Amino acid sequence: MKRILIADDHEAVRSGLRAVLEQRADWEVVAEATDGGKAVAAAIQSQPHVAILDFSMPRMTGVEVARRMRDYRLQTEILIFTVHNSGLIAQQAFEAGARAFLVKSDANKLLLAAVESLLMHRPFFCMNSIVEYDGEPGPHGERHHHGLTAREQLVVKLVAEGYSNKGISAILDLSVKTTEAHRAAAMRKLEVNSTAGLVRYAVRSGLVEA
Repeated sequence: MKRILIADDHEAVRSGLRAVLEQRADWEVVAEATDGGKAVAAAIQSQPHVAILDFSMPRMTGVEVARRMRDYRLQTEILIFTVHNSGLIAQQAFEAGARAFLVKSDANKLLLAAVESLLMHRPFFCMNSIVEYDGEPGPHGERHHHGLTAREQLVVKLVAEGYSNKGISAILDLSVKTTEAHRAAAMRKLEVNSTAGLVRYAVRSGLVEA
């Protein structure tokens, strides 16, 4: 049986997720939690294969719970679940070690696919502005793609999608100066000297579709 933890402070959400997940005969919701602290404790006790963590929970956010779980070296795959279609939250989840990110409005059509992907140890990031990421974890839970940090990946992706530095700064909640620094670092690492070079890399590496 594949063990799943659900952490969300709304009982109706937990019940809905459990009903969907337990349609699969070999999946079992082994623990539920109503806040971040209880989620960490439940994960340690139940050692689930997958943890579905609401981003907005009392005591700790889902991202903070993900960091705690990594500190305890749990082998659980983590899905951050949120109502917010936010590039910043996706990037935070990504850096905390989560390998899936799902907006709640997409749950009916994508939840099972996301959990299946995690059970195969494959990443699943899906939202309107940031579709998917992959790569191996770095020493602090940060994932890398051809030497780029997670934030540099996001900047490159958004550049390729036509956003200005100001627009990227607004999406990622960064100063324009910081965005420019990430963009310059990515260009240096990729050894390109133009926006066109970043776009070509983003297409080749799958960060955006051609």
